[in-house]
Amino acid sequence: MGKADQNKKLKMENLLNTSFELFTSQGINKTSIQDIVNKAGVAKGTFYLYFKDKYDIRNRLIAHKSSQLFMQAYNALQETKIRDFEGRLIFIMDYVLDELEANKGLLAFIYKDLSWAVFKKALTTPMSSEDVDFGEVYRHMIEESELHFRDPEVMLFMIIELVGSTGYSSIMYKDPVSLKDLKPHLELAARSIIRQFVI
Repeated sequence: MGKADQNKKLKMENLLNTSFELFTSQGINKTSIQDIVNKAGVAKGTFYLYFKDKYDIRNRLIAHKSSQLFMQAYNALQETKIRDFEGRLIFIMDYVLDELEANKGLLAFIYKDLSWAVFKKALTTPMSSEDVDFGEVYRHMIEESELHFRDPEVMLFMIIELVGSTGYSSIMYKDPVSLKDLKPHLELAARSIIRQFVI
């Protein structure tokens, strides 16, 4: 990578990091492009070299942060001896919830779009070489399991939506119970969903 390419990459990463910091601290509606470029220390034209508007950068951040989160969970799973499909999916679910509980700013930023980020790739190029399509990883997990599922993407969508919405309420408001108390119920529900989709 030449010096010009490195400078471009650094500017884009600076814009992404600044945007994430502003979106999570003051919200997307209260953050303007001018706020982002002022804090990042770049010209407004530089912003438009990489992004169409603040919603474009938000969508790419959601896809990136979600990819990181699921891949961290999957990498942690590889260090375990869990081999059954249900157990593997439950491990990922627990890992993601624990990470979101530890980072409430990230939770507030992505929770409504967690399933969208898994199934829809960012419309532009990946933000990082580390960005991975978790949908592909999931399909690989199914192949390894040798199980057959009816509508496996619908199954994963339902589990992510369940985990995201109930996890959000438990983490942010301890409503109806704390995350620790919710997890056994979530595990039962997730296992039940998985079994309903097995052919």
